[in-house]
Amino acid sequence: VNEVVEDVYGQEWLYADRKILEYTCHSAFFVSIVIGQWVDVIICKTRKHSVFTQGMNNWVLNTGILFETALAAFLCYTPGLDKALRVYPLRFWWWLPALPFSLTIWLYDEGSRYLLRKYPGGWVEKETYN
Repeated sequence: VNEVVEDVYGQEWLYADRKILEYTCHSAFFVSIVIGQWVDVIICKTRKHSVFTQGMNNWVLNTGILFETALAAFLCYTPGLDKALRVYPLRFWWWLPALPFSLTIWLYDEGSRYLLRKYPGGWVEKETYN
């Protein structure tokens, strides 16, 4: 039943190839969530201080970020998990598309923290803390 499907570029896809593509997309989505969590955990460290002021001296947090990344890599690259978890190994470059979105989230948060420090009791503080 429709073993071969042709895409708009004329490339033919077998059912097994389509499944590899689907599992690769599962992996890429999972990795993008992990990369988003890096920024979320760094953002949650303080309410008003910048990451540059606060620093990254919490080694439990740093170890957690490294462990989460190692676990994601383990789940993506361990043979047999394509059957169990429906994930497939990613090329290195496929880890990177989530980085601009994470950077945008971090820059937005740093900007709001800057406004909180510059204008205490101002509009940003009233809308986000009260």
